[in-house]
Amino acid sequence: MSILKELLENAVSRKASDVHIKANQEPFFRIHGNLTESGFEQLSPEYLDTIIADILPPYLVDSFTQTHEADFSMVEEAVGRFRVNIFMSKGVPAIAMRLVNADIPTFEELRLPPQLEKLAHVHRGIILLSGTTGSGKSTTLAAILGEINRTQRRRIITVEDPIEYTFVDDQSVISQREVGLDTLSFEDALKRLMRQDPDVILIGEMRDKQSIMISLLAAETGHLVLSTLHAGTADLAIPRMLDVFPSEDHDQIRLSIAANLHAIVCQRLIPDTKGTAIPAVEIMINTSTVRKLLEKNKLDILAAAIETGRDDGMQTFNQSIYDHIKSGAVSEEEGMRFATNPESLRMNLQGIFLDEGKRILAT
Repeated sequence: MSILKELLENAVSRKASDVHIKANQEPFFRIHGNLTESGFEQLSPEYLDTIIADILPPYLVDSFTQTHEADFSMVEEAVGRFRVNIFMSKGVPAIAMRLVNADIPTFEELRLPPQLEKLAHVHRGIILLSGTTGSGKSTTLAAILGEINRTQRRRIITVEDPIEYTFVDDQSVISQREVGLDTLSFEDALKRLMRQDPDVILIGEMRDKQSIMISLLAAETGHLVLSTLHAGTADLAIPRMLDVFPSEDHDQIRLSIAANLHAIVCQRLIPDTKGTAIPAVEIMINTSTVRKLLEKNKLDILAAAIETGRDDGMQTFNQSIYDHIKSGAVSEEEGMRFATNPESLRMNLQGIFLDEGKRILAT
């Protein structure tokens, strides 16, 4: 058995989400959000070169030689599927590998709030999953796509770099395209999306002007678009999208977002009382109030609209964490550590609730 396979088997058995391999250093696992020593021997730069030669797909060899970067997915037989990033650090290679579960998770298995299931039954608009790296965006996206596949007859096209979760057609017809393997570039795939008769489009990441413009165009023409974005809270995702464009285009793009956005979901993974992790989820729905704020460029008070929108299915991180603490899933200490506003959460836990959001919206 190769050292890499043994390392990955050990990582899976210990429920690690990620494996980090550096030259001349013991490999590390990320387990429930924490970096942990693997207990394996140090690997030499030469041995890392051997591993990379074994796992790097042929179509990426030339690209990696030129750019010193490579993203791809791989299956280690009898172990699992992994998303792999290879990069150079101080002139020697390093490898980051993330385990991707073979089964498409359900909302219940992920312990997501029940209102997220409704998103899988939306027929048009843009649904964004935001959060930091490792917050579970791709997994929640897979759960939404899995629910669509189980319950609706729809044509689904995905563009991913690389493919993480693999889907088998159930009620829907799904085509997954991996950049480098199935299309030369993200840009080429996006240009041709609308010619492939999609009902649902999954774009792995909103990464540039083109991906945002294609998403807006697809939503305007009646499609459902799912994607991810790096943003710390749901309300900050809008400025993050606008920042991609020149300032003179902001008004036009903002109005288009107001017309075509359906929801933004932002996640943080919090250690729970059982030693695993549970998602705290912030949800912003494009209600009439949110749409009006977007149209009037009052982005600074979107957070207040989320706070006061629980009847519409919205919730803030503080509200999500409060529910987890009250249910006993998360300790108060951990909840405070991940809260957007710890002082406000502390007051809520003491039974003090201020209508600050309503006051802000009223001004």
